[in-house]
Amino acid sequence: MATGRKKVFAGVRIRRFRRELGLTQTAMAGDLGISPSYLNLIERNQRPLSAQVLLRLNDVYDIDLKELSGEDDARIAASLNEVFSDPLFQDLRIGNTELTDLVGTSPDAAQAVLTLYRAYRETMTKAAAVAEQMADGEIPVDIGTSRFPTDEARDFFHHHNNHFPQLETAAENLWADALDDAEDLGHTLRLHLKRAYGIVVKVMPIDVMPDMVWRFDRHTSRLFLSEMLSPPGRTFQLAFQVGIRSHRNLFDDIIAGAGVGGDEAVQLCRLGLANYFAGAVMMPYERFLNAAAKLRYDIEVLIQRFAASYEQVCHRLTTLQRPGSRGVPFFFVRVDRAGNISKRFSSGGFHFARFGGTCPRWNVHEAFRTPGKIITQVVQMEDRTTYFSVSRTVTGLGGGFHLPEQQLAIGMGCEIGHARRLVYADGLDLADTASLTPIGVNCRLCERADCNQRAFPPLNRRLAINETYRGFVPFTFAVL
Repeated sequence: MATGRKKVFAGVRIRRFRRELGLTQTAMAGDLGISPSYLNLIERNQRPLSAQVLLRLNDVYDIDLKELSGEDDARIAASLNEVFSDPLFQDLRIGNTELTDLVGTSPDAAQAVLTLYRAYRETMTKAAAVAEQMADGEIPVDIGTSRFPTDEARDFFHHHNNHFPQLETAAENLWADALDDAEDLGHTLRLHLKRAYGIVVKVMPIDVMPDMVWRFDRHTSRLFLSEMLSPPGRTFQLAFQVGIRSHRNLFDDIIAGAGVGGDEAVQLCRLGLANYFAGAVMMPYERFLNAAAKLRYDIEVLIQRFAASYEQVCHRLTTLQRPGSRGVPFFFVRVDRAGNISKRFSSGGFHFARFGGTCPRWNVHEAFRTPGKIITQVVQMEDRTTYFSVSRTVTGLGGGFHLPEQQLAIGMGCEIGHARRLVYADGLDLADTASLTPIGVNCRLCERADCNQRAFPPLNRRLAINETYRGFVPFTFAVL
């Protein structure tokens, strides 16, 4: 199993970038200190980008090297593969090469295909709901074809790579101006809310606030927090309140710049940015990154050092993408016992399905069998990219005996080349292919015919029904 860095073939992206700058191959080659013929080979993907050329591109054109890694293009191509695996297109024979070429040459057109398919799926879902209501004698609901606000908000954070430099700066300024190296951050934030906004914070018993985590009373300028919030949860909510009052205009400028439409999507993005700000206040960028690197991303120690929860630390680790000061590029997912994904972020090329769940072979589901214990796994996708995964359960907010705590699992990981930077890889033979677990995006998109945990046949394969035997694998497929 290869553990080194993958070669970067970015010919289409280099050519597109050069044309946007209005440069000839000769002019760009001169800027980069290479021959025009060598640049021509790079643009035709007959030569990978060397480290020297990558650094020169960054120095001369100030281009983000992540843009050349092809991660976004790979994710879009994977999403297109998901789209064209739909039975709607079963008579077409569109291969991965064609999809990759489409993304490379016409990224806007590729994104338009995804947008159209998403609208189609949402329309079909709403139409099915209407049909069910009509069958039950209920009144049909409006079936407009606008995008789901949650999907638009997720795409907003994905397109920003889950990193917002303006909010990092705002959090650092808050520390410099008001927090002054506070040892008890929660207490200091309380004082700041009182001093800056006249807001008094009060913790309320659950019998007074049985169904609310927090509530702000505008008339009395009082913020009520539920007693069921953990100390990290209370600190997070206090930082959230500072952000929503101090930087609402900044949040709205970022959202407007991304072209997010629809009141609900805008509100979700605004709340998400306020949450991001709260995480940046609790775990200031450089201090948190330095600690994470020194501790080799030991999440339990980071929890204690920054008085944060497991989920808060994991989510913060996905945001460490500041140019020149980056952390390990983690992907992140949060699932419940039924496999529903409530939060996800893809990085390092790892792909989540836009229209479905996750692979049952991934041990993020196994975490429910060992609550509170971190488990690791080396997984390999169908394209043979390999990742190191860390999973553990977390407990959501509960409301006592009659409203038990929610059980969730957090899965995060990185490309195998980064695994040795994590304490969780100690003692593991990452080159042992016998310990590697093959997984797919999800059952509908996975082509592995030998998987005995498959819940559904793949969308683009026909079933082969046989009445004379039953194997360990629940489905057999017709030969293409």
